[in-house]
Amino acid sequence: MKRARKIPLLILLFILSASISGWAVMPAFAAVPELPELPLPSINVAVGEATGPQDVALTLQIVALITVLSVAPGILLMTTTFTRILIVLGFVRSAIGVQQAPPNQVISSLALFLAIFTMTPVWGNIYENALVPYMQEDISAGEAFERTVVPLRAFMLGQTRERELSLMIRLSGDPQPNNEDEVRTMVLIPAFILSEIKSAFQMGVVIYIPFIVIDMIVASILMSMGMMMLPPMMISLPFKILLFVMADGWNLVVASLVTSFNI
Repeated sequence: MKRARKIPLLILLFILSASISGWAVMPAFAAVPELPELPLPSINVAVGEATGPQDVALTLQIVALITVLSVAPGILLMTTTFTRILIVLGFVRSAIGVQQAPPNQVISSLALFLAIFTMTPVWGNIYENALVPYMQEDISAGEAFERTVVPLRAFMLGQTRERELSLMIRLSGDPQPNNEDEVRTMVLIPAFILSEIKSAFQMGVVIYIPFIVIDMIVASILMSMGMMMLPPMMISLPFKILLFVMADGWNLVVASLVTSFNI
């Protein structure tokens, strides 16, 4: 019996040894061909000693340029109509009661393209009076920058409220300006942002009112029917969506946003 048990074990060891020897003597055509080596370019980053003040000034200019480019998207967004549009669209979604419809990407993209649409006259003025003459070498870079700032300042001054502008002038410690040209740009930008946020919240309150009325009506009906354990939002949500669709709400909101800017 012991000898009979050893025979299957010997057969198993023979099969394993044969398979291992077979892998060791694989035919040559099964070998993977070697790929040719691709030449890789060498990249050298070195920091050398400055030979004069001009090299140091050029390095500082490059660092300043990189810093400006990194914050340029934020500057462009906060000095345009993007802030008000994005906040109002967020209020619309919250007032209806849906959390992810439309998603954040859709709302942000819609706000971005509406901002581009509303800022087209300002950017057209910048293109014609600043960029084209600079590309044709008719004006210097400094003059092109001044011509770029003028239309943006005019737009922001048209949207900024006097109360927010007075607040920022008082906080900055600047003397009371006699005209709009004496208002510094660094004071005008935060005042403009505060005005945009205030206008957006005012529009958001107006948007909230009809949806709050629907919630109150549904809650009162449920209480009168004795269905106090049923959440009113579950019943009022379809009615709010239906009201928004039937009233063509998106067109009304977008039209109100576009016409609210004094451009």
